[in-house]
Amino acid sequence: MIPASLIGYFIIPLIIGLFLAITMGGSGTGPSFSAAYGASVIRKSAIPGLFGIMVFLGALIAGKQTATTIGKGLLDPELMNLTLVSIILFSVSISLLIANIAGIPQSTSQSTVLAVMAAATYFGSGNPQKLFTEIIPAWFILPVLAYVISYLMGKYIYRPMRRRGLTISRSSNLNRKPVLNTLIMIMSLYVAFSIGSNNVANAAGPIASMTANELDVTTDRGFYLILTLSVFMIAPAFGIGSSVFGNKILQNTGKEIVLFGKFEAIIISFVSASLLLLASVTKGIPSSLVQLNVAAILGIGVAKLGPRNIFKKTEVRKFFLMWLIAPIISFVLCLSFIAIADYYNLL
Repeated sequence: MIPASLIGYFIIPLIIGLFLAITMGGSGTGPSFSAAYGASVIRKSAIPGLFGIMVFLGALIAGKQTATTIGKGLLDPELMNLTLVSIILFSVSISLLIANIAGIPQSTSQSTVLAVMAAATYFGSGNPQKLFTEIIPAWFILPVLAYVISYLMGKYIYRPMRRRGLTISRSSNLNRKPVLNTLIMIMSLYVAFSIGSNNVANAAGPIASMTANELDVTTDRGFYLILTLSVFMIAPAFGIGSSVFGNKILQNTGKEIVLFGKFEAIIISFVSASLLLLASVTKGIPSSLVQLNVAAILGIGVAKLGPRNIFKKTEVRKFFLMWLIAPIISFVLCLSFIAIADYYNLL
């Protein structure tokens, strides 16, 4: 049980963590339900509740390894105090808030990793081997895999059907089959579960490390108990963020990139969620579901419409620009705030 004297100590990072979770909920809504929404399977009003529930379950069931990476694997956990954790979470929140206002789904994990590595750079106490041999390579490899797999699946679905004179457009008989409505909803819930397995760790991991330090918890079992409690506090805020920020992102990813049907939407959801969940449960690698999802959408879109009609779209160019800018903003903000806090002896 946390002593009453420490309750006030946790208020600031907890509030910032909840704010971050809200921004993550907004950013994660598009990758999770854009396929279902784009295929007109679900109403916007039903998305936040379902999204929040599945994120919570994903964090509890499959989020331990990624949370451990964020909380203990990139930076010496003994440095995770009130000030540093607050700075890390605040820096990530601002970078994601900018992306949400722009209506661009952004990688929470990349912004969080860059913020933690800003602290590691400043203090000279990080784990560059895990960063450069596992995490960063995965950031490049996984979206490429999502694009290639989706493109090949689209290619070998569309072309044989075209040769037989069939289509799988939004108005085709295939897309009107009721079973596809069920499958696409299952896949959307699966994506939200995968988000929980990876993204909740971005707030819960640092808070758990900070709490373990203050309570002098040194065992893995104690840390995981604290981590579970952190998840219970952080995960529900994802649903709030989905309600507040999700609408514009749903429009961008669900309707404006490519008008895909239900069959394609199932492919998009399955490919992106499976790759993220694999990264979470095998190596605990904080990864970008938004990039996996958009890469899968692009793969299907190129197979369907050709590269010229997809890559020239304004939304795609904006996505790539924001994916580059937001993590840099997170890194620079975190490094700057740490230097200021150190100057005033707040660390």
